[in-house]
Parts: sequence; structure tokens; C-alpha cells
Amino acid sequence: MSMLAPTLQAFFTDRLIRQRGASPHTVAAYRDSWRLLLAFAADRTGRTPALLDFADLDAALIAGFLDHLERDRGNSIRTRNARLSAIHSLFRFAAFAHPEHSETIARVLAIPPKRFDHATISYLTEAEVDALLDAPDQTTWTGRRDHAMLLLALTPGLRVSELIGLTSRDVSLGTGAHVACHGKGRKERITPLTTATVNVLRHWLTERRDSPAEPLFATRRGNQLSPDAIEHRIAHHVDTAAKHCPSLREKKVTAHVLRHTTAMRLLHAGVDTSVVALWLGHVSVETTQIYLHADLIIKEKALARTRTPNTQSTPRT
Repeated sequence: MSMLAPTLQAFFTDRLIRQRGASPHTVAAYRDSWRLLLAFAADRTGRTPALLDFADLDAALIAGFLDHLERDRGNSIRTRNARLSAIHSLFRFAAFAHPEHSETIARVLAIPPKRFDHATISYLTEAEVDALLDAPDQTTWTGRRDHAMLLLALTPGLRVSELIGLTSRDVSLGTGAHVACHGKGRKERITPLTTATVNVLRHWLTERRDSPAEPLFATRRGNQLSPDAIEHRIAHHVDTAAKHCPSLREKKVTAHVLRHTTAMRLLHAGVDTSVVALWLGHVSVETTQIYLHADLIIKEKALARTRTPNTQSTPRT
């Protein structure tokens, strides 16, 4: 057996799970990256994954794998960089355990992520938000559920995973009304609720009358909604809202676009980016800066606050 196999096992069991306490989502993402790499390396070298060693996974092979992801599998640059991050993580772990492979490891760690153009942030205007919130038929159980769910996607700006993970006990509607959610990277945060959202959630919780541990937004059978189900419901209500607000037809509205909308509404209200970062559960304020770059209104307000240079055009003679 080569040294790669036990190092891989130690990386996943000791490093990721025991030491770092990585979430199941992170472990699965790293696992899939390495499954793809090992299959690619086995095909290139003719060795079974159990016989592969660090010398087989040199910088040239890793570079070929990254090209394969983009060219043959049609992966985006973001996905390519995420796979490289998983590879780098294991090689950094291996650098301490196997100094005899330090040259190979150093060359792999020197492979940089690929730069890419950031897409323009898409978000909804106030008119589009109003139209979307009016779209669910609130005379039905499903419509009332979806209306409450859209409010939580648009006011606290919850991620899909956070909406799915919410239970009735995560919502506090008394003094200092808020929602507590379990965010990305197992981070927990508390976000205040508007009066309108509190009223809607109070009626929804009264109607549900389920165990506090049950999902806040469930199927009619009481099962947890899937990410695809939530995106499907959003798309359905966008189609309905577009009949009264045609500009929605020009936008691809997803749960993440609703989260972007929350950020832009806060920034338009003059909320500082550091507060927006806390509100959305961003690890770094730098992540929030993308909204400042994307918004023309904020730039125009900044321009209006500056003094216009005292210049005068000279007519041609």
C-alpha cells in the first residue's frame, strides 16, 4: 500500500471531522473532489487508486485534471477552484506527515486558483418585491406557507439551507422578535424581524400547531422541503407576479437573488456594510463589498454628496 491511501483516510477522519469539525456538506464536497481526481489519475497512470502515491499526483497531473474539469466536464471556474482548494487542503496536511514528498507537494501547492470575472449581482426592485409577496394565494395552506417563506427569504435574507433547517422554536415573536438560524459553516446567528413579518409568522405558527422541533416550512405531509422544491415554489410565484410586474420576466429569480435583494435594501437604507455582513452571516466584510460594486444607486448618492469641480467649458471660436 502507498502512503497516499492512509493519508487520505487520516485527512478525512482526523483532520476534517475530528479536528476541524467540518460540516457534512464540506466533507462531501472534499470527498467528491478526491473521487474525481483519483479516477482521473488512475486513468492517466494505469494504476488503481489503492496503488497511487504522491509521486503520481504531481503538478503536471493536477494541472491536467483541472483542465479536464473545465474542458470535458464543463465545470465553471468557480467549481474548478473549489476542487483545487480541496486538493490543496490535503497536500498541506500531507506536508507535515511526509516531508520526503515535500518537492512534489510544494509544486502542487504552488498551482494558483484561476481568476474569473464576477457576474453582476441581480436583485429585485421594491416594486418587484411587492409583486412577488402578493403572488401566493393566501386563501390556501400552500399559499400562506409560501408567503411566510418568501418574507423570511427577503427580510432576514436567509439562505436556502437556512430556510430548510428552520423549526418553529427558532422563531421568537415576543419582545425583540427574531429568527435564529444555523448558517454556513455551522455558524449561528440571530436576525431581527419586521413587524409585518412577525404578524405573518404568528398566524402561520398558530395554523401549524406542530411540535417545536418540526420544520417551520414543510410539505403537506410534514416532511422537510428540499432546495429544489423551494426554488420551484419561487419560480412559480415569480411567473404569477410577472403578470402584474413585467420586469420580472427579464430576471432569473432564485433564493439567492432574494438574499441579494435583502443586502441591497439594507444598503439603500444607509446601513453600514459591517452591519450588513453581520445580518447576512458573512465571514468577512469583504464579501459584502460586492453589493457596493454592483449598485448604481449607491454610487449616484455618493456622487451627489461630492462637490462639483468649478470648471467652465470654453466655447470654440
